[in-house]
Amino acid sequence: MMRFSLTTLAFASVLSACSFGPDGKPPALPPVSHYGVTAQPSHTVSAEGVSQTFDASAKPVPDWWKLYRSDALNALVDEGLRNSPNLAAADKSLAAAREQLRAQIGSSMLPSIDLGGQVDRERAIGVPNFGPPTVLYNLFVGQIRAQYTFDLFGAARLADRALAAQVDSQSWQFDAARRALAANIVTGAIGAAALRAQIDTTERLVVLADEDARETQRRYELGSASRSDALNARSSAAGLAASLPGLKAQWLSTRHALAVMLGRTPDQAPPDLDLAALTVPANVPVVVPSDLLASRPDIQAADALLKAAAAQVGVATAQMFPSLSLSAQMGKAGFSWPTALSGAGAIWGIGASLSQPLFHGGALLAQKRAAQASYEAAVSQYKQTVLTAFRNVADSLAALEQDNEALSFADTASRTSMSVFSDSTARARLGAIAPSSVRASERQYRNARLDAIRYESARLTDTALLFQAMGSPNGGAANVAAAADPAK
Repeated sequence: MMRFSLTTLAFASVLSACSFGPDGKPPALPPVSHYGVTAQPSHTVSAEGVSQTFDASAKPVPDWWKLYRSDALNALVDEGLRNSPNLAAADKSLAAAREQLRAQIGSSMLPSIDLGGQVDRERAIGVPNFGPPTVLYNLFVGQIRAQYTFDLFGAARLADRALAAQVDSQSWQFDAARRALAANIVTGAIGAAALRAQIDTTERLVVLADEDARETQRRYELGSASRSDALNARSSAAGLAASLPGLKAQWLSTRHALAVMLGRTPDQAPPDLDLAALTVPANVPVVVPSDLLASRPDIQAADALLKAAAAQVGVATAQMFPSLSLSAQMGKAGFSWPTALSGAGAIWGIGASLSQPLFHGGALLAQKRAAQASYEAAVSQYKQTVLTAFRNVADSLAALEQDNEALSFADTASRTSMSVFSDSTARARLGAIAPSSVRASERQYRNARLDAIRYESARLTDTALLFQAMGSPNGGAANVAAAADPAK
């Protein structure tokens, strides 16, 4: 028996040194020189006096929203990160997952010790011709039981490692949710401010259109304009006014969504920011593609799930090998309290059990194949996550470059039309032109200003999305995978 045990332990130590599954390392991806179809430029064109610079090989900025230099925006982000119910629920779920990991490690790596007590009053049938037909007796038992299962082939250790990797993935997902919430608050606040500015400009355009319609109607009544002119002017004013309700509905919906992200009810939505008070960050970090794998929390979450799937393959393999358990118990028992507490009442037991699966209807092999297929699916999912991240960065870079170019033209048009409007106003004071010409120049300026507001908002928003796409400078989440490995 001793020789068999030593042989079993030696065989287990040899097998435990071998890998029962994949190593869980992420697959190698083709080298990437730059994110998009073409290499990103070092800087954008100048728009509204700012040329944004793409800092190649720079580290991501942790609290990037502070670069907008708005105390009101910083306060909104801080409030949202403190009070968001979704973020609080994710935090508690992560805490629960960590406690479940601690519980599984404790139960699988250490022996279990239980204290038990039993008191019974029983009636048993006696043996014929030997004493009374029935026997009444009491039974008092108190004992300590201990049991330990040796992890000969690493099944428990690999199961702990798989759960730890899942918790690690959940931790990365929490970090991604936190960063996404900050980005959504920033873009929501920018969107609400831009919509408010568009509404104000559109309302002024409606006023100008109504004045044109009234003047054309008077000219029609005096015979200096046709009926078609009057109807067209009225139709244009009504069509422009019809665009306002949609803008206002979008503005209110954006403010309601922003309030909920802050943990408020929609009726407590924060006031709009001043779009002109926001400073667009001039320097934007662009992490090199190889470093993006470590800075993006979604990629790290996929990597953790890959490690969990690899460990599950090892678990399924280890379950096909023998299992050795030891148990021991000691205590006191007797048919009365004095007997149970005396030396005659001492009881004890010790035992060992060795189990080797022989036939389970192919279930163990099927479980191993299922774990291998799940691992291969995790590999593909990791690749897709990386490709999606690269596309996210490429789209953000391209959008920001085009935003600056479009804003440059829109700003030039807005400034030029503003100069024309100022000149027209001055000439109208001197009586050189009619008021309708002043309204026409102001209308041209307001329309140009609408385009500038849209592109200014797009540049601010896409800058935030690019910061978000760069990930966290130091990963942002604590790696708990080592907790499942007793060697660490």
